[in-house]
Amino acid sequence: MTAADVAAPAEARPETRSEAATSEDRILGGRLRLRQPRKGYRVAIDPLLLAAAVPARPGERALDLGCGVGAAALCLAFRMPDVLVDGLELQPALVALARENAALNGMADRFAPSLGDVLALPSSMRDGGYDHVFCNPPYLMQGAAKAAADQSRALADQEGAARLADWVAAALSAARRGATITFIHRADRLDELLALLQGRAGGTAIFPLWPKAGPGAGAETRGGKPAKRVIVQARKGKAGPARLLPGLVLHDAGGAYTPAAESVLRDGEALCPVRRHG
Repeated sequence: MTAADVAAPAEARPETRSEAATSEDRILGGRLRLRQPRKGYRVAIDPLLLAAAVPARPGERALDLGCGVGAAALCLAFRMPDVLVDGLELQPALVALARENAALNGMADRFAPSLGDVLALPSSMRDGGYDHVFCNPPYLMQGAAKAAADQSRALADQEGAARLADWVAAALSAARRGATITFIHRADRLDELLALLQGRAGGTAIFPLWPKAGPGAGAETRGGKPAKRVIVQARKGKAGPARLLPGLVLHDAGGAYTPAAESVLRDGEALCPVRRHG
């Protein structure tokens, strides 16, 4: 699942020396322009799916922890024009690109990326003032695989000083009581994520992202391949049992995106099952 799956190259334009290390792509079926590094971490579909799962309403505030170049935050701001989104990112170069992308899409007044670390949240983000906190953290434990040669990619792929427990703690610190906490993560770390939320956020919704429908089956048939990614959403300070939702099948048996996936990845629609039950 790469950026090429959802992004089309922007119209060719003269490239300055400062732009040589970046490309300008389009996501959400060309509705959003996105400048990002040519090498290293490139936006895939996970941030788009994450943004689609945030059940924001007009007038609310949201926070994207580890916002990168702003893909998830911008997708949420596009879908919900009356929502204000803040972002926190560790890498200065990505913060700069996120600010460029906010301006490029006319959203500088609604998306505000900041430089910072989840291990030391800015005081303005520790006050529990957010209605929604969402996060696409590094998926791999430190040392689980050989680190990428590109430092930016390595930071995006593998946990550094901040472990999954720290990302969860930061999200809970920023969220008001009753706010949604939404993570997209690897399915094989689901038990760890649920354990970290236990007793701190409840009514958890687990939304699998199925890679492909089964052979010869309809697009909505589960069971073609095991889910590698899950979206997990809970409400801070609320009790309630966890619910396993039907999830989303990304590709049909022929490898094309299903209509349901297309509506999210190209049209910016919400992931309604998470929204309805979250």
